[in-house]
Amino acid sequence: MRPNLVWLFHIILLVEFSHQPKLLALSSVVALGANVICNRIPGLAPRQRAICQRRPDAIVAIGEGAQKAVQECRFQFRNGRWNCTLPKYEETIFAQDMPAGKATRRGNREAAFRKAITSAGITHAITEACMQGNLTNCSCDRSKETGVTDEGWRWGGCSADVEYGLRFSRLFVDSGEVANNAKTLMNLHNNEVGRKVVEDHVGMECKCHGVSGSCTTKTCWTMLPNFRSVGDILKEKYERTLQVEPVKAKRTRRPTFLKVKDSENYRKPRLSHLVFLHRSPNYCEFDENNGSMGTVGRRCNRTSTSTDSCDLMCCGRGYNTHQYTKTWQCNCKFYWCCYVRCNQCSEQTEEYTCK
Repeated sequence: MRPNLVWLFHIILLVEFSHQPKLLALSSVVALGANVICNRIPGLAPRQRAICQRRPDAIVAIGEGAQKAVQECRFQFRNGRWNCTLPKYEETIFAQDMPAGKATRRGNREAAFRKAITSAGITHAITEACMQGNLTNCSCDRSKETGVTDEGWRWGGCSADVEYGLRFSRLFVDSGEVANNAKTLMNLHNNEVGRKVVEDHVGMECKCHGVSGSCTTKTCWTMLPNFRSVGDILKEKYERTLQVEPVKAKRTRRPTFLKVKDSENYRKPRLSHLVFLHRSPNYCEFDENNGSMGTVGRRCNRTSTSTDSCDLMCCGRGYNTHQYTKTWQCNCKFYWCCYVRCNQCSEQTEEYTCK
């Protein structure tokens, strides 16, 4: 059984080298040798392991992108029953690693979001590493280094080479999908959705040049979108996820493409939508195999009507009320010279947790 991509890069790179600066982490990879590092990362498909051995500098950026995706996923789902926990057997690199009887539970809406945010995170991190000069095969977007546009401004600065980030993410992330089944088709689709969000929201920044603040000439460059905005967009897509089903070849009976479920005209899903195969569990009870940690002990909001409300979060089981005193410094005044004097304020407050 091999761990998932997010877990393995987090453990190998971000834990093993977390006590060292970023450049030292890269030098550690180089010093230990690409073969040693890549062989210590469990769960890589053969093509991924080959890429790792050829490009050890990129593996550090991939690990950072995977961790960035985990953090954003947890932020986006912080108020839901599912708060981006990973199933015990979910998202393994090889389909045959799933225990018998588990495969039918995979491919839900949460798996779709995780695939998309991870692909987007790696695209974002690789492109950022290029701009910072941390990768050997890329830098700024050279197609946007010189020349005057039709609008009269010049390209300048360091434009994000998002095309390189897209290509590398597609090469590395998608090569982990080696099984010939519907789940692979679903994962490849959602991987591309994540990358497309990054690509479609690349922005532009400009700087004016001229005497006394005039804009006689202007130079502009492209810049990556803030990753929080990428997460926000993917969360909106998660809310509108389409259920799909595989269409199998007549001779081999192998899935060849996905169509929107129950559509009569074999309508294929567009890259504007995340897709899923199977319904999600309700995440009320603990079920590690399905990535459900349950909601016992989770904080809830008694007055909310959203997903963090005690009624929804606690699945009708009720909630416990905890009273405590909250204290903080208040009414602070600065006295010349030079000290600050504050009063101490306090109030009784309540916290609610699910039974």
